[in-house]
Amino acid sequence: MVDVTDKLAYFQATTGLEDPDLCTEILQAHGWDLELAISSFTSSTQPSASSTVSDSDPPDSRARTDSASASASASASASASASGPITAPAPGLAWRLVTLPISVISGSLGLISGAVGLGLWAAGGVLSYSLGMIGLGSGQGGESSAGLVSVSAAASEAMDFVAEFEREYGTRGLNFVGEGFMDALQRSRNAFKLLFVYLHSPDHPDSPVFCERTLCSQALAAFVNENFVAWGGSIRASEGFKMSNSLKASRFPFCAVVMPATNQRIALLQQVEGPKSPEEMLTILQRVLEESAPVLVAARLDAEERRNNMRLREEQDAAYRAALEADQARERQRREEQERLEREAAEAERKRKEEEEARERAAREAAEKEAARARMQQEKALSLGDEPEKGPNVTQVLVRFPTGERKERRFHSTALIQAVYDYVDSLGCLEVEDYNLVSNFPRVTYGTEKRSLTLKEAGLHPQASLFVELN
Repeated sequence: MVDVTDKLAYFQATTGLEDPDLCTEILQAHGWDLELAISSFTSSTQPSASSTVSDSDPPDSRARTDSASASASASASASASASGPITAPAPGLAWRLVTLPISVISGSLGLISGAVGLGLWAAGGVLSYSLGMIGLGSGQGGESSAGLVSVSAAASEAMDFVAEFEREYGTRGLNFVGEGFMDALQRSRNAFKLLFVYLHSPDHPDSPVFCERTLCSQALAAFVNENFVAWGGSIRASEGFKMSNSLKASRFPFCAVVMPATNQRIALLQQVEGPKSPEEMLTILQRVLEESAPVLVAARLDAEERRNNMRLREEQDAAYRAALEADQARERQRREEQERLEREAAEAERKRKEEEEARERAAREAAEKEAARARMQQEKALSLGDEPEKGPNVTQVLVRFPTGERKERRFHSTALIQAVYDYVDSLGCLEVEDYNLVSNFPRVTYGTEKRSLTLKEAGLHPQASLFVELN
């Protein structure tokens, strides 16, 4: 028996689909019946009898073609069911992919050269939801840019339809959105709802009764407004006319339930042609909604999971940035503290060296000064010569110091007072050099101007008592 992997590979090779998740979901929707899945896929994607019928063909011709396609699809489903056991339910909705006109896509969304992300939905064999990014060109096959509908024009047409509908039938009916088809499709995708489409034919005799009794039915309006996004358009308007051609509307009133698909297409889940009662419409829409519910729930859960994952990543990124900033702040603080300590250590070392140099310099200066004083004392002691013996020409001099210490020496009466100063200096009893010798009675200061006098001329012979006065 061929396993799941081989079936998946064969389905990808046959259909040309590259997305393995999408291929898996399509195969699951068809109970892993490879032949049925390929047949269903090719019948919905390749040109069929209904897609080859020109928009100019009569409506009854298109209706016969669509009926034939539906019958063929039903026969294929029945034969597949009879061929063997099915592990998963077969598709509950008869859907097909509809390619939208480029003018509707680019005109409604204003993305002539942009990108559109549409979802491909499936549930229980309908479609599965996924997002894809597609590029849209400004035109295809030489299509004139004059045919493009601008954003304002598409919205204006939708708002005109809503206003006209409310004037004719009041505001108690469906809440049609006043925006272009693609904007409404995007709104339904964002809201995880299906898109209810109503194409209005003003000239059709069944339209007034259908709008009055069915679309304005309180029960139907409440159900659609609650569970769908409703968009309506008149086939007299540009976008409504193009959508009627794309959806192959053959009878009016015409309603459809669609969802986004990829590659400029929508998935047509249900179409209702001709007048229907509110009860019939409710039954059809309830069935479509029930069969599509797993898709919508899965899409919503998937979106919530993506949001939660994104929020978690943002929180993790924020926490990482906060932790990184905290680490950087701590590292910066540690570096600043280290630099401060290094500066303080360098400053302390500089001060220590300066103080040490100052002490060394002071010690050196003191030593030099002491050596100079010692030399001076020795020189002055030598200049005095030997102390003379007592005699009539010898003067006895007594010197008192501020500390109370007394010193005596004999000098020749012809010796200068400077010799007494030299004697005092040679003793080394004073730490200062600025002083004067002074006599008490009478008080005479023998300053610089008197140092050249002899002891006898100064009146200090035969004996003198002097004291040292510091300046």
